[in-house]
Parts: sequence; C-alpha cells; structure tokens
Amino acid sequence: MQSKEHSYIGPRAVRPLKLSSVAGYQDLSRIGIGMDAATVHRMMAAMDAALVPGLTTPTITTPEQFLQNWLPGFVAITTAARTIDECVGITTAGAWEDEEVVQGVMELTGTSVPYGDYTNVPLSSWNVNFERRTVVRFEEGMRVGTLEEARASRMKVNSAEGKREAATLALEINRNRVGFYGYNDGNNRTYGLLNDPSLPAYVTLPMGGANSTQWASKTFLEITADIRTMVADLRNQTRGVIDPKREQLTLVLGTSVIDYLTVTSIFSVSVQDWLTKTYPTMRVVSCPEFDAAHAGDNVAYLYAESVSDQSTDGGQTFVQVVPAKFRVLGVQQLAKGYEEDYSNATAGVMCKRPYAVVRRTGL
Repeated sequence: MQSKEHSYIGPRAVRPLKLSSVAGYQDLSRIGIGMDAATVHRMMAAMDAALVPGLTTPTITTPEQFLQNWLPGFVAITTAARTIDECVGITTAGAWEDEEVVQGVMELTGTSVPYGDYTNVPLSSWNVNFERRTVVRFEEGMRVGTLEEARASRMKVNSAEGKREAATLALEINRNRVGFYGYNDGNNRTYGLLNDPSLPAYVTLPMGGANSTQWASKTFLEITADIRTMVADLRNQTRGVIDPKREQLTLVLGTSVIDYLTVTSIFSVSVQDWLTKTYPTMRVVSCPEFDAAHAGDNVAYLYAESVSDQSTDGGQTFVQVVPAKFRVLGVQQLAKGYEEDYSNATAGVMCKRPYAVVRRTGL
C-alpha cells in the first residue's frame, strides 16, 4: 500500500527555507517539518517517572511495518533507445500472413544515333527486375492467474496491464533489432539498415592531427571537414541529382559519437551550429546500433531521405515495411485465469537507392 505524498519540490525549484509564522504547526508537516501533539504536551507538563510495571511481556512499542513510508509509483527498468523508425520511417503495407514484400525496379534503355533516311530506327525499351524481402513474424503472450491478479491488486499493480505492456515492448524491441540487423533463418531474405546487400561500401575517415580517425581526437575543423566530404561525395556520386541545399538529408551517428558535434572552434562556434547554418535541411539522429558496428569501429550514414528521379514508388531511399505492428492472435479464458497472444510482422529495411547513401567508418 502506497503512502500519501504530501508535497514535491523539483531539483530546479529547491531553495533555502525561510522561517516565518504559520497558522498552525501542522502546516509545516507538508514540507517535512513536524512536532507531534504528545511532544508539545510533555513540554508543557512533567510526566510521572514512577511508572507501574505492566502485566504483559516487555516488547517493542510499534512493529516496523507500521513505520514504513511507501513512495508512490514504480520505477521502470529502461531499455536501449529504439530509433529505427526515426531513421527511416515506417511503411505499413501488405498483411500479417504475407510471405514476401516485392519491389519492382525498372531501367529505361535506349541510345539515340544520328539520323539517316535509310538507316534502321533505333528502338528504346525497358527492363524490369524484382527485389524480394521475406516477412518474419514474432509472437509474445501473457497469462494471468486469478490469485496472482488479486494479490497484485493489493499493492496497486494491474498484473494484466503490466504483462500486456511487456509483450508490446518485447515485440517492438525485436522489430527495431530486425530494422537494423535483419533476420537470418538460413533461407530468408530479411535485411536491415546496417547489412542490406545493396548498400555501398564503407569508406574510412582520414586521420586527424592526433593520428586518429575518431572524432574524440579531432578538432572543429577536422570534424566539419569529414562532414563536408560526405556531403560532397553524396552530390558527386549522383551526378548532381541530389542537391544538399535542397534535398532533405539525414546524418545518422552512434550515441557515443553524436556529442562531438558540440566541439567548438576558436570562435566558440560548435559543429552543430555550423551544420545547422551550412546545411539547414540536414537532421541528425543517434543510434546505439551504430557504435562499433563495423569491425569494432563506429559508423556514420548520410543519405537523402527521398529523391526526385521520375520513379513511381515514392522516391524513398530506405523503406521499412511492417505489415503488422501489433496483432492480437487470440484470447483464451481458463478455469483459473486467462491467456492472450500477440504478434507482429516485419520485412526489415530495404535500401532502394544505394546511390543516395554515403557510409563512413572509423568515427
């Protein structure tokens, strides 16, 4: 049973106490200053020192359980941040029972030649390929007993609600993990943001003045030079299709690296300030999965979120296809409780435009 919380003062609002008159001493108990009535009475009148011994066995005055103060609420155990949706978004397509997600790729072919009255007409054409990704399904359930639920309610805990939240969290953790690493059962084609076979190769960052590629050892000028080179490569490898000043860009860094964007120059300008001013369409996302992701080294991605290239698929560089984010499979009433089962389905992450991605390692 939880005790009553009388007041709360946040860490930013705490101030020294200033004594002043109050209407009654009991008001002070709200901030932890108290004097019970018995103490006041003993101060007003002396008590008889010669007490008559009792008939029962001497024992403690008050059992400990009556002197416990139970703070309200429960502290939840946290898990690592799940950021795949923030990186590439989420596309709900298909159905839970689907086996594959298929993306068509069309190439237009043709070469124009100088005109001639008696030459053959050069013909244009097209060629289509299909990229497949396998849908994987996960499940997690819960069972609540009658006695368990009754006893949990005595300490203000809803056992069924807690187990449903745990099941939802477990499914989301798996979906996030597949989004980064894919899923391999030996015969499927389910990849993630870090291992899609279409991704370009990693390029190691150049060494800085401290003979290290890591941003922890680099200066403001060296870090900004690394980012500038990534942007230049993105523009050059697309032959100008991607304009970094116009297209929406995403820079993904590891959680152990992102804070080096606060490194400042001799003019007290941080890398983040420079980035915001120089490339206003670029956003920065941090992911724990990008720490030590390639041969023990931290990695970084820079990509255009979408490309205007006459395609009819929406133009996204990456797509995370999730046929079912959460699905109730069934509910069963038992003699001594009830059971529920839940599931989700995901096809991982597909890189649809590898030319719009730049990858670096060694951060």
